[in-house]
Amino acid sequence: MDMIKVADGLYDRDGFRLTMDFSVARGRFVAVLGPSGAGKSTLLNVIAGFEPLARGAITLANEDHSLTTPSQRPVSFVFQDNNSFAHLTARENVALGIKPSLKLSPAQWQTVEDALSQVGILQLAARKPGEMSGGERQRIALARVLVRQKPILLLDEAFAALGPALRDDMLDLVKTLQRERSLTVLMVTHQPDDAKRVGDEVMFVSTGKVHTPVSVSEFFAQKDEHVAAYLGDG
Repeated sequence: MDMIKVADGLYDRDGFRLTMDFSVARGRFVAVLGPSGAGKSTLLNVIAGFEPLARGAITLANEDHSLTTPSQRPVSFVFQDNNSFAHLTARENVALGIKPSLKLSPAQWQTVEDALSQVGILQLAARKPGEMSGGERQRIALARVLVRQKPILLLDEAFAALGPALRDDMLDLVKTLQRERSLTVLMVTHQPDDAKRVGDEVMFVSTGKVHTPVSVSEFFAQKDEHVAAYLGDG
């Protein structure tokens, strides 16, 4: 079953055009690669509903979401800046994913605790983001994803600010969560090695086009001139 499908899509804004026609099967982990400015973040924003298409249809989890608002889409989004609120504790930041009012039932608070535990920061639940490391703050964002219980996860360079070892730890955590929850993941990254570490497929964005996803092995074996130039093999 396709979890994400964009048919005959065209993004056109301020002179920047990006065509897209692809599908992603349920439970796949897709790394989105391409040169800076090619449109990788735009692609995620289109899927999430933050940016409109000039043409085309978007189907998510077998429902037409071409014109729905971001809050109506079965999507969670993690940005590089992790979207944490400085005046709230880690526990409260995660609880926002269930109810913005923070008026949760005991069962819902237990769901928050379980999510914090699953991402390894339950012991930091009472701390505020300013008292936590970058990696710990990103774990808050991932815990919020878990309590939202949406089938699609979009990551826009979520770990770019982390050092190599910590980034690998976070990638491995996301891969574990993806497998356990059968999430469909699209992850924008500037690190081809990230795709090799956790990806099932690669979606290449270049020269105004979102290319159809291919397996990781196929992507790195191909001889396309634009891919070669991006990887530094040209």
